[in-house]
Amino acid sequence: MCRIIDLSLLSKRLRRIVLFIVISSLYGCATTKGVHELYQPIPPKHLEEDIERNEFSVAKGDDVIGRLAFITLEKRDTLPDIARHFSLGINGVSTANPGVDIWVPEAGKRIMLPLSFILPDAPRKGIVINLAAMRLFQFKGDSESLTVLTYPVGVGTEERPSPTGQMNVERKAVRPTWHVPASIAKDHQKKGDPLPATVLPGPQNPLGEYALYLSKSTYLIHGTNKPASIGLRATNGCIRLYPEDVKKLYENTPVKTPVSIVNQPYLIGQRNGIVYMEVHAPPEDLDAVAFDKAYTKLRNIEKESGRTLDWSKVKKALAEARGIPVPIFEIRQGSGKGVEETIEVRHPGALYGRPEIPELKREAWSVLAADVRDEIDAVRLAAIINHQGPPIPARVISKNVGYQVIAGPFNDIREAKDAIKRLKIDLEIDGILIEPDWKK
Repeated sequence: MCRIIDLSLLSKRLRRIVLFIVISSLYGCATTKGVHELYQPIPPKHLEEDIERNEFSVAKGDDVIGRLAFITLEKRDTLPDIARHFSLGINGVSTANPGVDIWVPEAGKRIMLPLSFILPDAPRKGIVINLAAMRLFQFKGDSESLTVLTYPVGVGTEERPSPTGQMNVERKAVRPTWHVPASIAKDHQKKGDPLPATVLPGPQNPLGEYALYLSKSTYLIHGTNKPASIGLRATNGCIRLYPEDVKKLYENTPVKTPVSIVNQPYLIGQRNGIVYMEVHAPPEDLDAVAFDKAYTKLRNIEKESGRTLDWSKVKKALAEARGIPVPIFEIRQGSGKGVEETIEVRHPGALYGRPEIPELKREAWSVLAADVRDEIDAVRLAAIINHQGPPIPARVISKNVGYQVIAGPFNDIREAKDAIKRLKIDLEIDGILIEPDWKK
C-alpha cells in the first residue's frame, strides 16, 4: 500500500527533497535510455592528438566546455590507463561507463570519454577546485577572452576531507621535501609502516616533483607517486594531480594566485542556447543544501525563459548521476546551435603512463602474490599491483591448474622484501619470497 505524503505540511526545502526522492523511486523502476543514446557519435574516427583535454576557450555567457568522445578498448587496457592518457580521473571514466570492469574491461568495448565539463559556480579567476567533480579549473584572461585549463585531481577522504573556501598560493617548490604530519605518522605506525620525520625528493615522496603550498596551513596542491589515485578520495586533505599535469599547473601559476575550493555536486550551465545539468552525487547521497541551490537555479531559468522545463530530463540526470553535462532544456526553440556533437577517437598506439612490465628473469628475485583459479581474477590482481605507487611490476603465469600472480623482477632481496611489505600494507596480500635460480 502506498503512503500519501502531504507536501503542504513540509517546509519549502523539504518539499523539494521529498518530491525528488518520491520521483526518483518511481523513476528507478522505469526502463531508461543510456547516456550513449543521448549522444550519438560522428562515424569518422579522430586522432587522439586532436582531442582537447586540458585547455579550452570559454565563449562569453557559456558555462560548458569540451565535448564528449568515445573510444573502443583494446586488450590489456585498464580504465586507469585510459583515464590518465586523456587527462581524466578514474572516477569520471568509471561513473560515465557503469558496469565496465575497471581493471579488466572487455576488449572491443566502446566507452565514453567524459571530456566535457560544466564550470563551477564561482568567480572565474585564479584556480577553482570542485571537490564533488574532482576537477581543477585555472582561469586565464577576462570575460571577453577567457581561457580555462582543467585537470583531474585526487581529494581528501571522508575522514580527512579537503578544505573549502578562499585561499591563495603562498609559495611553490620543485622536488619538495615532505615533512610528515604527526597524524599521518601515527596512522602509518599503526599499520606497521613507520615513516621518517621527513621524506626527501624521490620515488618514495608522495608530493611528487612539484608542490604549491596554500595559505591554509598544511594544505598543498602537488604531484604524486600514485597516479592511479587521481579521481579518488584518497588523500589526507591535499589536492593531488598527475605528474604531467602538476608540472603544467606549476609553470602557469604565480605565487599569490587566488584559490577557491568548492563542493558542488549539482552543476547547471548553458552553451549554445542549451541548458545542461551535471550531477556528481547518486540519489542515496543527496546533498540537501546543494540540491536546493540547483533547484532554485532551474526555477529561475524557467521564470526568465517563460517556458516550462522538461523535468523528466532533470530527474533522469539526477537518478543516473553520470558526472557528465546532460542537455535538459532549450531556452528558446531554435535559438541555439544545438547540442555539441560527440566524436569517435582512434585508440592510440601507446597509452601514456601505462606501467611497463619488465621481463621476469629467473636469476632475479621475485614474489608470489597469489595463486588463483580464475584467469580474470588473476589479471585483475596483477593490474592492481602494477598500478601501486611506486609501481610494483606483476604479471600472470599460467599453471597446470589455475594461475599465479608473480611480482618482480627485483634487483636484490631488499627490494623483494620491501615489495612484500608494501603488498601487505597496501593490499593485505601475503606475498611469498621467490629466490633466484642461482640460489637454489
